[in-house]
Amino acid sequence: MSLVIARRNATLVALAPLMLALACQEARAADAADAAEVSGVTVIAPRDDTYRAKSTATATKTDTPLRDVPQAVTVITDELIRDQAMQTMADVVRYVPGVTMGQGEGHRDAPTIRGNTTSADFFVDGVRDDVQYFRDLYNVERVEVLKGPNAMIFGRGGGGGVINRVSKKADWSDERSLTVELGSWDHRRVTADVAQPLNDTFSGRIVALYERSESFRDFTNVERWGLNPSVGWRNGEGLTVSLSYEHFEDDRTTDRGIPSFNGRPSPAPRGAFFGDPERSYATTNVDLVNLGVEYQVSDSLVVRNRTVYGDYDKFYANIFPGGAAVAVGGIPSTYPLQAYQNDSPRENLFNQTDVVWQTELGGMQHTVLAGVELGRQKTSNLRLTGHFNTVTGPTTLAGNPFADPTRRGLPIFFTTTGGDANNRVKATVAAAYVQDQIEITPQLQLIAGLRFDSFDVDFFDRRASVTGRRDFSRQDELWSPRLGVVFKPMEPLSLYASYSVSYLPSSGDQFSSLNATSETLEPEEFENLELGLKWEVATDLLFTAALYRLDRENTTAPDPTRVGQVVLTGSQRTEGFEAGLAGRITERWEVVGGYAWQDAEITSTTSAAPAGRQVPLVPEHTFSLWNKYEITERFGAGLGIVHQTKMFASISNTVTLPGFTRVDAAVFVRLTDALRAQVNVENLFDKRYFPTSHGDNNILPGAPRAVRVSLNATF
Repeated sequence: MSLVIARRNATLVALAPLMLALACQEARAADAADAAEVSGVTVIAPRDDTYRAKSTATATKTDTPLRDVPQAVTVITDELIRDQAMQTMADVVRYVPGVTMGQGEGHRDAPTIRGNTTSADFFVDGVRDDVQYFRDLYNVERVEVLKGPNAMIFGRGGGGGVINRVSKKADWSDERSLTVELGSWDHRRVTADVAQPLNDTFSGRIVALYERSESFRDFTNVERWGLNPSVGWRNGEGLTVSLSYEHFEDDRTTDRGIPSFNGRPSPAPRGAFFGDPERSYATTNVDLVNLGVEYQVSDSLVVRNRTVYGDYDKFYANIFPGGAAVAVGGIPSTYPLQAYQNDSPRENLFNQTDVVWQTELGGMQHTVLAGVELGRQKTSNLRLTGHFNTVTGPTTLAGNPFADPTRRGLPIFFTTTGGDANNRVKATVAAAYVQDQIEITPQLQLIAGLRFDSFDVDFFDRRASVTGRRDFSRQDELWSPRLGVVFKPMEPLSLYASYSVSYLPSSGDQFSSLNATSETLEPEEFENLELGLKWEVATDLLFTAALYRLDRENTTAPDPTRVGQVVLTGSQRTEGFEAGLAGRITERWEVVGGYAWQDAEITSTTSAAPAGRQVPLVPEHTFSLWNKYEITERFGAGLGIVHQTKMFASISNTVTLPGFTRVDAAVFVRLTDALRAQVNVENLFDKRYFPTSHGDNNILPGAPRAVRVSLNATF
């Protein structure tokens, strides 16, 4: 039955863009008399046709040139996404200095940004998208990675930075494309994008995806599909309304990788699956409704409102390595298994209203932002631990053969005893913020902002084993400042300094840790000091650099006088330097890349580690560079290199992931004006490496040499 439904869904995904294209053709024929007028419509959100983005409406909530943003921002443009055949957030951050992607237990995006790991600091069109799942790029116009605390714009969390996806919408652009992609390990993927202005008032767009692929990892696969229609309306008098709906499903094997051995990744084959692949799976269903209204009151005053409703249904189960491989005679012989499953549906509702006013006061130009945000999130968490052999059996099964690690048919019973989660959570936020971007002189700009958040969490523990109190709550009033100065000693060069603060309430970024102790704890605080520069080396080539210190305070630590209690004395510091380059060196040569040096350590003992420990998944040095060269008008080639030094797999600092260098390549051929072929080769020299992990014994091997061939048709 599920196969029939999947085929039916795939058919709908494939046919929907064609149906819209036919409807658009009929509308154009019916409105032939108005064709000249329609053809002159200004595109509201033009595609980035180079690797360099020149402005952002996310970092300040105003349309601001990147040179005037006193903060490190990396933008992954539509063209770079296409040229590298990017599909996941892990693909995106590969060329973002200061960011690495964690393994995420095989079921979610989990970046580490400037030494701070998160599963919640994701946004869509500036609105929170914090559920734990793997995001796809099929409907993305660009991805913006903003480094450092961003609470003044985005609210709580975001201590190391945030990742914002700008989605494709009906914007009066004309787009009709279909891309078919095939590759190694039965990779099969189809995407379509059909956009058409029906007239000067209405516009429509449908973006669609279907993928069914296997992997170099034994017995693993993914099937996902998405459909994202949108419509736009405007009255010609300053009022524009956009409405979009996305349905996205992702079903995959939950792959937790391989265990360690003697402080390093074990010598298991790259494809070896440790655990039971048939009972390790994750399912995600996402429904998002996104309504945006913008009213241009005058040339100097704009009012915007955005409402986003999200319904997320998320479940995953896994049987995985629960410890290091055990040696016999100096070689790995056995390994332990553990198991659990987790159900965590969530419902989000957010509304943001912004007023942007441009004026002159005191002989200086001001861009004033004032806004409010209201939000409500309802979550259920049910985690069941696996017991082997009997209902009351052990939660760790030792002695599984390392040489034949895939296990099937083990008797496993999932129960709610012990420390399992079974709770219901409601989180509400009411926030107000104000910001002023002041042009004191053409060479000197100041940005100052302040946000107030009232954040409430109500937590109800539903576990049958709990006696006594079950309800917990916490209210935090958070003041988040931002201050930045931009100085332009010459036209192509901007120098900046900035200070920002963000907070993470004690309930955690997924609201899962509130109890009698944590409800009394103040939020963690993130404070960032940053100096940087942005230099337009050429018209379409931007070089950026940033030097920063990011302090994380108020993390929990063991109470030195009361056994079993915690206090807020833990701290962490990340110091680093980042440099990035993006754009055209010549008319035929485009580049994007970056370098980062990071030192992230525990500076005061926390509940996770003593002072002096290094933060995991933070390599000291990373370097990446991608080149694309157009040899002729119809033929081009790409070459990229990704390098990172060794890093620790967890805060224990007992397992090290070795450093590595990986080379990628691509060939682009324009067969006709409407047909483009592309070949991408990942890991060209078949390097064995380990890019990431989730703890010491869930280490993910890097893929062997992989080839993907795609054909893009425009019509």
